[in-house]
Amino acid sequence: MSLGPAGASLDPEQAENFEDMEKQFAVKAVQHMTTYWSILEKMKGSQLRLTKIDDEILEHFQRAFPEFDPRETIDEEKMKSKEGKERWREFMMAYEKKIDDYNFGTMLRANPKFEYGEKETIFAMRMQFYAIEVARNRQGLNDWVYEQAQK
Repeated sequence: MSLGPAGASLDPEQAENFEDMEKQFAVKAVQHMTTYWSILEKMKGSQLRLTKIDDEILEHFQRAFPEFDPRETIDEEKMKSKEGKERWREFMMAYEKKIDDYNFGTMLRANPKFEYGEKETIFAMRMQFYAIEVARNRQGLNDWVYEQAQK
């Protein structure tokens, strides 16, 4: 579906479709979030593979963002700044033909020490989620979810 050229008027009948699309997106994002959390409760993150190419993603992520510390709270403003968007766009485009829905929106915990919550969750692209969560999992930063669920 095309929105048409910039500045073109929007057909009110199609506006309802956009609202439906927005709702479908929200449902998919929440499903992804709850599925991931459920997996973390059943398996230690340090033993989990999110994709077939986790090693490649992690290596690329560490090269592209050497300053990123998976233990720290994500600076959402920095991530979504003009420079941050450019860096992430370049990173994500490497996976355009490798990862399905690489640029689909999803929910990401800002800090691995907390559960998903209104203040602890940010909107991110799927490849941002994979890169950050693979890095967190490799360092065992999500293992607490499993350990807490076993009590």
